[in-house]
Amino acid sequence: MVFASEVGTELDAANVRSGFRRIAKEAGLVAKDRTSRGLRHGFASLLSDGGLPIEQISRLVGRGGTAVTETIYGTGSTLTVDGATAIDRILPTRIA
Repeated sequence: MVFASEVGTELDAANVRSGFRRIAKEAGLVAKDRTSRGLRHGFASLLSDGGLPIEQISRLVGRGGTAVTETIYGTGSTLTVDGATAIDRILPTRIA
């Protein structure tokens, strides 16, 4: 076993989801509307929109190559623009 839960049992998908939702709730987010996959997607979308090279985005999101990342977040992708627009709506425009 590489990772263990807080009680020492094997860390499985349910443990990860539960921990992620707990942290989302503590951050004031509606936990049931958030997923680690969505967070990863938003992160990659913002990087793509910001002009980071696709090779760097691929490495940062844990991909071994660029093919999948290029398909999803390729330059000028509507999905990227839509994702960045959604993030703009979700995140506050000014941090107090």
